[in-house]
Amino acid sequence: MTDQPDLRHGDARSASSSSSVVVDLKEYKQSKDPPPVTFHRRELDAILWIYGRMVGEGEWKDYAIGHLKEKAVFAVFKRSGETPLFRIEKDPRLAAKQGAYCVINANGMILKRGHDLQQVLKVFNKVLKLVET
Repeated sequence: MTDQPDLRHGDARSASSSSSVVVDLKEYKQSKDPPPVTFHRRELDAILWIYGRMVGEGEWKDYAIGHLKEKAVFAVFKRSGETPLFRIEKDPRLAAKQGAYCVINANGMILKRGHDLQQVLKVFNKVLKLVET
């Protein structure tokens, strides 16, 4: 036995008793409420590669992903519960101007901005220094 009523052929189920709602795709695309900005798979691969490297070095411990209406944010933390050390942001509104991608530090200063995510993520590459003893 289920707690849902038996439906005969041709009976309609009301939207309030249904757990799924059918949405017309054309209507969804034309709606005034646009979907949130997200990172694509290739973008996330590049970001997570850097994240994995930094976790391996013991510099980063946690991350959070936010998908907002105007931008997508990947925040990295030294410890969970703190303010993020860095934010990697994607803002499509700036794509034709300064570039959609940027890296922002904990103080809110933009460290690097550009059109290519791979180039922007190079801010995390460390320069090797020669140490003489």
